[in-house]
Amino acid sequence: MKIAPLILLCATGFAPCFMFCQADFTQYGQKVAPPVADPKIQRAIASIDPARIHQMIDKLVSFQTRNTLSSMEPDLPPGTGIQAAADWIFSQFDEISRQCGDCLEVKRDTFVADPAGTAGTPWANRIPKPTRITNIYAILRGTDPAQAKRMVLVTGHYDSRASNVLDPGVFSPGANDDASGVAVSLECARALSTMRFPSSIVFVAVAGEEQGLVGSAHLAKLAKSEGWDLEAVLNNDIVGGNTTPGDTFQLKNRVRVFSEGVPTASTPEQARRIRAVGGEDDSPSRQVARALEEISDTYFPASSATPFDAWIVNRPDRYLRGGDHSSFNQEGFAAVRLTEWREDYNHQHQTVVRPPAGSSDPVLGDLIQFVDFSYVAKVARLNAAALATLASSPGKPAKVTIDTSKLDNSTTFHWDPSPGKVDHYELLWRDTIAFDWQYVQAVPPAPDSGPVTLTIPVSKDNVVFGVRAVDAGAHRGLVVAP
Repeated sequence: MKIAPLILLCATGFAPCFMFCQADFTQYGQKVAPPVADPKIQRAIASIDPARIHQMIDKLVSFQTRNTLSSMEPDLPPGTGIQAAADWIFSQFDEISRQCGDCLEVKRDTFVADPAGTAGTPWANRIPKPTRITNIYAILRGTDPAQAKRMVLVTGHYDSRASNVLDPGVFSPGANDDASGVAVSLECARALSTMRFPSSIVFVAVAGEEQGLVGSAHLAKLAKSEGWDLEAVLNNDIVGGNTTPGDTFQLKNRVRVFSEGVPTASTPEQARRIRAVGGEDDSPSRQVARALEEISDTYFPASSATPFDAWIVNRPDRYLRGGDHSSFNQEGFAAVRLTEWREDYNHQHQTVVRPPAGSSDPVLGDLIQFVDFSYVAKVARLNAAALATLASSPGKPAKVTIDTSKLDNSTTFHWDPSPGKVDHYELLWRDTIAFDWQYVQAVPPAPDSGPVTLTIPVSKDNVVFGVRAVDAGAHRGLVVAP
């Protein structure tokens, strides 16, 4: 007898709603929780070894310079320069492939960057003459013919620089920037080569980053021209966990994940639609960032002995800086950048200077003594867990739409099936001011594995929705915003 008056008062605003009323979107579905970890993925990422990462970074530093321009220098000492580094990286991928029964296709993407006629490009003043650039990549092909075209990609750049980016001969160790990222890519390849996935994984080391993202721009264009179905690009750049003595603000339990909001490659109409529906935080790249955060909660939770967090930063990159993920964004691919929590700019883009004993001046240069190999291993484990999860998933549902043909307080969805074998879909939603997904409703696939149509009693005006596919092993694909 007392409930009806309370509901009436609540509806008319005279009673405190938090005591008696709930928003429609809190009453439908369940709270979102991290999925259960896959034991096979756990075993693979547990094999990632800080000692092996130390050896990789030490070897890359031993080339003395990996300046991109050194590829054209005929008088470098044997075993030095970026070409020697490229050959070594290729040999590492090749050795991993031999160990797994030739499971990797190891390739070189070699081209000549010619500054002629490039005025206004990011690298117009950083490549003074035609310069040979080589990207190295290895593909672990998917086993499912229906999904093998789907790809996820991990990359770091193997070129380095000192204060003068045009000096190809000066010692430029590049231990953190970015031998650390290359070590992540190599170690992910080694760890995941023991597994097989329905879709494909690409392990990459690019050159030309310090010259203006030249190598990654070429590879991204190659990927687009060859029709790579790249669902996610993970760019690891400066993930060494800088260890400057006395720096008490460096946090070793997290890595920053940068992602673009409104996609760089959006058409004016697409950008208008994003602004109209408030979709700035639901770009494909932001969905990759969310996936990394969720995967870190699954495999490295705060309650574990080794917690590690993917800390999302909602901007494309740091101030005044750029990275290879943006080359893939330019071509319309979802891509994010992973970077240590707190950078020391004395140990980036600096010619090596070791002050005399007793001096208070800082050591300058990107030296290996400032790299934390255990931290790099944590970053590699996060990357590997993400690559394995996404490559195991059924992929993304297609043509996800909300029916806006009439005014009502329900929401009707339509979507086409994912390419892989779907156990169920997850319809997700969240408050418009929340970043993480809050509520989920499991949705079975259509009986004929065809398109899905669903109506729920939640107003489309008050929340943000997304849809993703899940397989029988609880591997979640990337979320698609309708």
